[in-house]
Amino acid sequence: MPEYLIYFNQQWVGDHTEEWFRGRGPLARAVVDEIKAAGAFVFAGGLEEEDGPVFSADATSGAIIFTDGPYVETKEFLGGLTIVNVPDETTARMWAGKIAEACGWPQEVRRFKPQRILQGRDRHSSTEV
Repeated sequence: MPEYLIYFNQQWVGDHTEEWFRGRGPLARAVVDEIKAAGAFVFAGGLEEEDGPVFSADATSGAIIFTDGPYVETKEFLGGLTIVNVPDETTARMWAGKIAEACGWPQEVRRFKPQRILQGRDRHSSTEV
């Protein structure tokens, strides 16, 4: 089954009170629980905004160079994401709508490129299974 990335940019969240955010948390957790119960859950998580590390790794020069901060200066940055494994786009849309409703801000959806399953190997890693 195809996997879909459902995500949002932090700037789409908007300004809300702490009370508003506390009210949204249980709604979002309920949708994740619903995705898990449906067997479509792969991963979900929000990213740290200010306290977490942000750095870039660039090997285009032939040597790996690590730089503090985002690769490019931008006003938008990824705020959180959910990955679902669902049979079709219609189902991905359904989950994205539920997440958007629970969170209270827009979500964008993109399908992962199909990956060849290598015989004897897990498609998410290069380790033998």
